[in-house]
Amino acid sequence: MNRIDADVVVCGGGPAGINAALAAGRTGAKTVLIERYGFLGGMSTAALVYPWMTFHTTGGKQVIAGIAQEIIDRLMAENASPGHVRDTVGFVRTITPYDPEVYKVLIVDMLREAGVKVLLHSLMDEAVVEADRIVAVRLATKSGKYEVTAKQFVDATGDADLAYLSGVPCLQGRDGDSLTQPMTMKFRMRGVDLAKVKRYMIDHPDEFYKKTPFDELEHLPLSGVLGYFKHWQEAELPINRDQVLFFTGPGPDEVLVNTTRVQGLDSTKLEDLTEGEIQGRKQVRMVADFMTRNLPGFENASISSVGAQIGVRESRRIDGQYTLQVDDVVSGRTFDDCIARSGYPIDIHDPSGKGVQAAWVQGDGAYDIPYRCLIPKGIVNLLTAGRCISTSHEALATTRLTPSCMATGQAAGTAAGMASAQGISPAEISVAQLQERLIRDGALLSSEQSSTYNVI
Repeated sequence: MNRIDADVVVCGGGPAGINAALAAGRTGAKTVLIERYGFLGGMSTAALVYPWMTFHTTGGKQVIAGIAQEIIDRLMAENASPGHVRDTVGFVRTITPYDPEVYKVLIVDMLREAGVKVLLHSLMDEAVVEADRIVAVRLATKSGKYEVTAKQFVDATGDADLAYLSGVPCLQGRDGDSLTQPMTMKFRMRGVDLAKVKRYMIDHPDEFYKKTPFDELEHLPLSGVLGYFKHWQEAELPINRDQVLFFTGPGPDEVLVNTTRVQGLDSTKLEDLTEGEIQGRKQVRMVADFMTRNLPGFENASISSVGAQIGVRESRRIDGQYTLQVDDVVSGRTFDDCIARSGYPIDIHDPSGKGVQAAWVQGDGAYDIPYRCLIPKGIVNLLTAGRCISTSHEALATTRLTPSCMATGQAAGTAAGMASAQGISPAEISVAQLQERLIRDGALLSSEQSSTYNVI
């Protein structure tokens, strides 16, 4: 069996894993990032999750920065992102468009600059555990089995795969029936007349989301659309959703459609995930045909790309040292061991119904994510980042969003690097020192820091 030795191993090359590996590598730890696809980016690339939302509160104060903002700055320098722009859907204050193909290349460059070894086409399918420690992970590859050893491990798989394989207690779905938020197969369309779309919105505001900033729409670049209620209802498609949602870009006549909905399936089960992929692709054809036949602005549009895999909003999450609750989010609670903040509201796509349940953050518009949410029970040298951190079903509906995943990724990678250097477990490191390092590296951990950023 082939063997690689490291200080820190990060499993999962999505936004959380990328930021975790960058952070760990920058501490000086010998870091390996493991990804099953032949490219990095996770849901942002494989599933076409676009745009990133949101780095700000509803009032426009930036609450997520650090490595995530560095990535955006570098994308902007390559004309691959306009940066943070107003959300013309109106659900949040800002969204952040980006070119996923440039992102795929840029992040590899950044990881190499940080000294991180990247292993693509590597499926992590086994954890070697001794007592309460992970000793190694084993990978299935084209060249046979690999074993990668490390002092510290970060699970950024989204599905808590490493935690689950290591025997960490995990939770899934909502209380009572364990149903998760639906999966969505996303797709892009080109040839859209966005000026016609905007004019129709201005002329028919009753057909669109009530929070759409109609009074500013004439002067704002169109970034997203939620609505076409009448058209959708009249079509009576066999998709359990109540409206059309799409976002513009990155091309000038291009949109990313987030409207399909696959419910009642478990994305951690092989046969369910297979069925989800099949249903999702059939729905893509239905929705695209509906849009070209019925929606003003889409008369000459056509599908230009479909996700390599279906988008997964929710699967397994760890039962950690602390479980973030919905009240923590809505009340804007602060924690002494804060390692990230977020201003994204509760956003639950109904596991069995048509709608979306939403609740906005009170106070200054942001809540804290405590370090304890990253620490699982049972395994002492494992941290989690991204979608699989310890939250309730309801709180996951905000922590699952990409900027939040980037922020928890930076925290987990930094903590793993510190623990490796000190020869202790992540639970034993000084949280104050971790926070100091995160702030030095650009993270925003308090309302005082956030207030230094301009309102957008």
